[in-house]
This record gives sequence, structure tokens and C-alpha cells, in this order.
Amino acid sequence: MHNVVCIKQVPDSAQIRVHPVTNTIMRQGVPTIINPYDLFALEAALELRDRFGGEITVLTMGPPSAEDSLRKALTYGADRAVLLTDRCFAGSDTLATTYALATAIRKIGREYGPTNLIFTGKQTIDGDTAQVGPGIAKRLGVLQLTYVAKVRSLDLAAHTIEAERRSEGGVQVLHTRLPCLITMLEATNQIRRGAMADALRAARAQIVKWSAHDAGVEDVSKCGLKGSPTVVKRVFAPSARAEKAALVEAAEQPAQALIDAIFKHQPKLEADLAALVRQEAAASSERARCS
Repeated sequence: MHNVVCIKQVPDSAQIRVHPVTNTIMRQGVPTIINPYDLFALEAALELRDRFGGEITVLTMGPPSAEDSLRKALTYGADRAVLLTDRCFAGSDTLATTYALATAIRKIGREYGPTNLIFTGKQTIDGDTAQVGPGIAKRLGVLQLTYVAKVRSLDLAAHTIEAERRSEGGVQVLHTRLPCLITMLEATNQIRRGAMADALRAARAQIVKWSAHDAGVEDVSKCGLKGSPTVVKRVFAPSARAEKAALVEAAEQPAQALIDAIFKHQPKLEADLAALVRQEAAASSERARCS
């Protein structure tokens, strides 16, 4: 079994700065970390390798400094790391990013063996779009399981997988065939502490570095700012509300006191709710009459 885990080196969210002209994230001088959601994806891949054997390739696209995050991933137990780095990738939005990553994943499959599963975190803490995982799946033509909380079973002989997916209505159990792409939710597993042997191996490991040409990117116009149709018009911090929050004090029946305060502040709301109650009562009466 050969699994690919896509990770991203992101700036520490507490120290993010935005370029005033291009409206892109300025990464110079900002401490970076592995996107926290991607760590849960890496742990899920490691757990499957523990059970079924095989290899894990970690892939990221970024500047040369992203090598630090790849070495960190190797300390957790990944087998190899591939860094997709080229100046033409700078400023990529999710569309351009998925084009480059999908191209690199195809080459990884040719170089190191066919890929059974592709793991990503559900989203990143900088872009926060949750589009890259599904975008990669679409470009590769593989099935996707998003917001996965748990991989329940894997049958390599039958090339099938069963996973639990969280949804607004509860938990869905999905059964599909391999290869497929999985985006993992946060707090779905316990991220392991890397073994000393893996830490020593990571320090000596040679990171595979591919330029756009090395990865097989045929059309560089689909990469970077040129290949990014997304335009950020303006980035700003929301202005503080002029109206301060009100404190409702009630020793007895605090819920009723809060409701009374809300209705006092928004008198139209009480009338609207009363109208809805009357409409629902009329509809219930009509349903009872028809039945």
C-alpha cells in the first residue's frame, strides 16, 4: 500500500501579515508550522500503515523553507518527503494549487508506486477554504471522502474502504472503492510522538525537490498568480461594534429575564414570532382537518 499525505507549511495564525498591494499572505519573518489539520491526516495514514504495511509519501508545495515541515513529518514516521518548489508557484490560489499538486501526485505514483489513498486535512488555517482536497480529487479523477472522522475498515484485496463522515445530521458511513482521497477532521485521532529513530532518520534524510518542470507541469500559465482566477479585492479587520453588550442580571428565572430583555430591545421580533406561531397553529389545524 502506498499513501500520499499532502501537508502545508502555514504561518502561525497569531502572527499573520497581509501584503497591502497584492493582498497575499506575507510569509517572510513569520514563524511557520505544519497546518494543524494536516497532522490528523498524517496520523490516519500512519495508523493504516501500522495495520497493513506499505509506504507513506508526504508532499507539500511551497518555498524552500517548507523543507522544515517535511522533516517534521518524517519525524512522525513518514517514509519519504517531496517538496514542490518553484517561483512560478508563488501566489497560487486553490485552483492553481490543486493543478500543481495533482501533477506531482501523478509523478509520485510513477516514481514510487501507484497511490491507494491520498490524505489531506479538511482545510488550512491560512486560506481556510477546504477546497484543495476536493480539487485534487477532481483533477485526478478519484473519489473523495470529506470530513472523515474515522477509517472503519480497509480491504486491499477488494480495493474498498469504509469510513465515518460527520455531517450536520449525524454520522454517515460511506463505502467506496480505491483509490480515493480523504480529508480528515480535527481531533479524530491522537497524534503520536515521533520515535528517536525516526527523528535521527529525518535529520539525515534527503528531501526530494521538484521544480515545475521536474514534476511534469506542462502549462506553467496555470500556476501561481497567472493561473489564479481568485482575486482578493480587500483584506481588513472588522470594525468594533459601537454598541456595547448589555448585562442582564436576574437572580430568579434568568432565561425569562433574558427573553424579556431581547424583546424589549427588538420589539418587532416578538410580533414576528407570534405571527409564526399563529401560522403554524393554522397549518396544524388544516392538516388535522384533511386527515
